Amino acid sequence: QAQLVESGGGLVQAGGSLRLSCTTSGRTVSNYVMGWFRQAPGKEREFVAVISRTGDTMYYADSVKDRFTISRDNAKNTVYLQMNSLKPEDTAVYYCSADRFPRVRTAASAFDYWGQGTQVTVSS
Repeated sequence: QAQLVESGGGLVQAGGSLRLSCTTSGRTVSNYVMGWFRQAPGKEREFVAVISRTGDTMYYADSVKDRFTISRDNAKNTVYLQMNSLKPEDTAVYYCSADRFPRVRTAASAFDYWGQGTQVTVSS
C-alpha cells in the first residue's frame, strides 16, 4: 500500500509562492496517476491538479490554472505542486493522492491513497 507524505506548506503573504512535495514509500510513484486536492474549513474537498504516470498530461482546476504547476520526478518518487501568485482563497489543507487506474481522472472518489495533508495559509 502506498504511503504518501506531504511537505512544504506554511504561511505566506498574498502574491507569494510555495512548493509542496509529496513523497511515497512502499510503492513506486510511477505506477500511479498523482493528484493534489485541497479542503478549506467548512468546504468540500476539491480538485486542484493531476498528472499522468509519465508526466505528459496534466489537468488543473480553473481556479489555479496559470498559477499552479504540478510535476513529478519518478526517479525520486516525488510529486510537486508549485504554487505562485497565491491568494487568500487558496488557504486550505492540501492533500496528495494516488490513483491506481492508468487514465487521468479528477474526482476525489477515484483516488485510492491519500496523505495526511499540509496546511497552506495565505494572508492578505
